[in-house]
Amino acid sequence: MKNLIIFFTLILFINNTTGAQDSTEVIRKKIYVTKSIEQTLPPVVDGLLNDKAWNLVEWAGDYIEFQPDENTPPSHQTKFKIVYDSKNLYIGVRCFDAEPDKIVKRLSRRDGFEGDWIEFNIDSYHDKRTSFSFSVTAAGVKGDEFVSNNGNNWDESWNPIWYTKTNVDEEGWTAELRIPLSQLKFGKEDEQVWGLQSTRRFFRAEERSLWQRKPIDTPGWVSEFGELHGLKHIEPQNQLEIQPYTVTSAETYEAEDGNPFRDGNENDITVGLDAKIGITNDLTLDLTVNPDFGQVEADPSAIALDGFQIFFREQRPFFVENKNIFDFRVSRSEAGDTFGFDNIFYSRRIGRSPQGSPDTGDNEFVDQPDNTPIIGAAKFSGKTKDGWAIGVLESVTAKKYALIRNEAGEERREVVEPLTNYFVGRLQKDFNNRNSYIGGIFTATNRDNLTQELEFLHKSAFTGGLDFKHQWNERDWYVGGNITFSRVSGSEEAIKNTQESITHLFQRVGADHVELDSTRTSLAGSGGNFQIGKVGNGHWKFESGATWRSPELELNDIGFQRQADDIRHYTWIGYQTLKPDSTFRRVGINYNHWSAWDFNGNHNVLRFNTNSWQNWKNNWFSNLGATYSPIQYSNFALRGGPRLRQSSGINMWNSVSTDRRKKLRFSMFQRGNKAFDNSYRFYYIEAGVTYQPINALRVSAFPSLSTNNDKLQFIDNFDDVNGSPRYLNGQIEQRTLSMSFRLNYTINPNLTIQYWGQPFISRGRYSNFKHIANPTAKRFDDRLQSYAGDQVTFADDSYSIDEDLNGTEDFSFDNPDFSFVQFRSNLVIRWEYIPGSEIFLVWSQDVSQDGDPSDGLLSSLGDNIFGQKPQNIFLLKATYRFVL
Repeated sequence: MKNLIIFFTLILFINNTTGAQDSTEVIRKKIYVTKSIEQTLPPVVDGLLNDKAWNLVEWAGDYIEFQPDENTPPSHQTKFKIVYDSKNLYIGVRCFDAEPDKIVKRLSRRDGFEGDWIEFNIDSYHDKRTSFSFSVTAAGVKGDEFVSNNGNNWDESWNPIWYTKTNVDEEGWTAELRIPLSQLKFGKEDEQVWGLQSTRRFFRAEERSLWQRKPIDTPGWVSEFGELHGLKHIEPQNQLEIQPYTVTSAETYEAEDGNPFRDGNENDITVGLDAKIGITNDLTLDLTVNPDFGQVEADPSAIALDGFQIFFREQRPFFVENKNIFDFRVSRSEAGDTFGFDNIFYSRRIGRSPQGSPDTGDNEFVDQPDNTPIIGAAKFSGKTKDGWAIGVLESVTAKKYALIRNEAGEERREVVEPLTNYFVGRLQKDFNNRNSYIGGIFTATNRDNLTQELEFLHKSAFTGGLDFKHQWNERDWYVGGNITFSRVSGSEEAIKNTQESITHLFQRVGADHVELDSTRTSLAGSGGNFQIGKVGNGHWKFESGATWRSPELELNDIGFQRQADDIRHYTWIGYQTLKPDSTFRRVGINYNHWSAWDFNGNHNVLRFNTNSWQNWKNNWFSNLGATYSPIQYSNFALRGGPRLRQSSGINMWNSVSTDRRKKLRFSMFQRGNKAFDNSYRFYYIEAGVTYQPINALRVSAFPSLSTNNDKLQFIDNFDDVNGSPRYLNGQIEQRTLSMSFRLNYTINPNLTIQYWGQPFISRGRYSNFKHIANPTAKRFDDRLQSYAGDQVTFADDSYSIDEDLNGTEDFSFDNPDFSFVQFRSNLVIRWEYIPGSEIFLVWSQDVSQDGDPSDGLLSSLGDNIFGQKPQNIFLLKATYRFVL
């Protein structure tokens, strides 16, 4: 109770002492009145602004600086005009510059946002939460994003068809934009009012100026727009686009003697279709048949020793576009990504690698599919004029077989992935003058005709959730949250596997509140979170909340979840400057603390954190932070063993990056984690350079190194000859070295060459084997029982343990040392030969080897990459976009 009184007193103090003058300031909403040009010729989009149509309207201007010094005159002014006809919106803009020869015209791919640029945000729904963003750089590179959640989400995957040209003259630079109305969403009113904002980046001063002033501390973005008036008698345009494609591919690799399925090369040709159909002006149906994702960059290499799955971001275009509509975090915080990536919908589950593997005998060869083809998928999404956000996704993946052949040539097939249907439905409704919303989500995974070999999979999985958010006091204060439910069904084997998985571990020792039931055929759980906070109107911000995941919550059929059985509470308080001074452009400092319990009431985590970020006067960026962890227990470290105490320690990090505008720039990030009793030490550093010698070329190299020294690294669980459990751990010395290299060459905004490559090696050596004796003992040495040298025997790459030295082996285990070496690369040539239609030429390489753990890092990296025959994949993909 005392802590609660202190907490709410602090909230009241913050509320009463923050920027009262800012919250009462009245910002005048600007209005621009456009006119129709139906009676004259439309502007020719050449960037020159010399068409008669522009004479029908007045200039808008008087931009005001937004960053770094808000509400001051910008270095150079900007002005624009807007006209329209029955099919298009036209924007002409002049960016004044007294030194036009210094205008920066860096080239990049679409959405590169390099150099000087101008941006227009159009809230054609006028819902004050979503908008369509169109940008063009002085070099003529287009950028477009769909903005949602009042500016908290900017989706670069949205790629509408529109047209633009730029020109540099003695007054600065100019741009013309033609935006087809079919690419915007709006209602049927006879006279429209849209939200409008424009932002200019003046590159040399790294300055942003706005047409409609928005104080730096005002929460929200779209809600603060000015207005576009004068749009009369325009009709919503239903979108209809069809994009067929064809892909030819060739694959080469190291042939395997005697294996008929690995003869060294494969060839294929496929066709498919993507379509975008405007059901209404508000709602769009996206279809894909036999989609191809060959041009997508490979996932970075990674190794996890904690047993949990690794989160990889979605890169496939069909799933990336409009992904924000389907987003439903189990634990969401305005303070940041406090609780990881757990989400009801994780699109990487669709088209994953087959989950089954066939039973094979001696001298049998297997043709195992690498992934599960998506037969077809449909996505129905959009937002209506009256505030309904709708998202429906339906996808079917194919039934896949592994082909097995013996030496006699006899063949058989085994199912490794069933025919599966995935469904996601998402709905949100704005109300209270767009200050509040309530929403829901439902997902379903259904697998067809599970064979005996696939009885370990769930037959069906369903999740549902409700979320809400309410804002008040000019969106300065908010309260929000969600609740999630899940239910999975299947065979007794499938549900038993779920209970025993590392996400749940119902079988773990000492967990009296859960029980492994091998007869169950379903499992149902819940999760959710609640938060209250303050986000703007002054220097101070704060948020406090709680989140939970019941022991039975299971999302991993179509979602992402690392662990269940968790209850957390957190509080975050932040302070930020609003004006630059002689040293900084802006500075922020934050304080956090959080605690975690399981559903048995065990207090597993207590952590305190402080961190700060700095934007320096010379436009360098830096941050630093530290987390003190006095209480740390894990229910999962022993993989079904008892709850394990982990030593208290401190985690520290910092980063530095030089001015990102420079042609040569440097950045560095490092973090370290150390126990006070020296039972674990971890250090990671990544540093690199980016060099842009000319506007068309940019290269970067970012090597990284991590060292992990942990005296209590889990190996396996055993029963000795007497049936006593042994939770085997060892001391690991792990070293991981990698480097990400990128090259981007932009011949013109529509023709680009991109290369990415990453060598990677992770090596781990184990020693000082031990088992857990007293898992919750305060002293580290009291938690374990180490094995002496004469108790351990190593032979034939295996260890034997004789605890009582009676000459009888108590248990044995394979040598856990490892060395994993990998090199991955992607070379993509992309040509957008007409807007929306592209040709891709792709070359991907992969070399993956198990090295010798006794070798050095660099020598092992060289021996296992250079001189090896890589897996090469060559793709030629051509698409044509029909706009009907």
